[in-house]
Amino acid sequence: MIDSSGQQLGILSIRDALQIATDKQLDLVEVAPNANPPVCRLMDYGKYLFEKQKRERESRKAQKQIEVKEVRLRPKTDDRDVQVVVNKIKKFSADGAKVRVRIRFRGREMQHPEVARTLLERVARDVADVTVVESMPLLDGSSMIMILAPAGHG
Repeated sequence: MIDSSGQQLGILSIRDALQIATDKQLDLVEVAPNANPPVCRLMDYGKYLFEKQKRERESRKAQKQIEVKEVRLRPKTDDRDVQVVVNKIKKFSADGAKVRVRIRFRGREMQHPEVARTLLERVARDVADVTVVESMPLLDGSSMIMILAPAGHG
């Protein structure tokens, strides 16, 4: 048995251990049931649970949610407009967000997905210094999607 300050009290019978726990107004908690003999500890179990929840809350707070921003293009998007999108992607990735680049097709544009693929590859080349391609261009319904992640976050 181990007391609340971490000192070993030695091997005690269950009755004696429970008596010590009630005298000190603490709980008797089995910490190693498979050990021979089983190891028990004197502690304020409610306080222990509270501290555990508090630590979990703090660790959740410390985690950073990764945002996924989206920019949309069309297969016939003009070069200047593509440059504006490239600048947006650089800004988003500098803020630590992933960027989903979507090229939407209309009508007969679906017949030429290679146009969209070359456009996405060009965008990926233009932002290669700040991002890495997380997923290559994939055809998804009537659009082609590529996901870029900030270079530092992989």
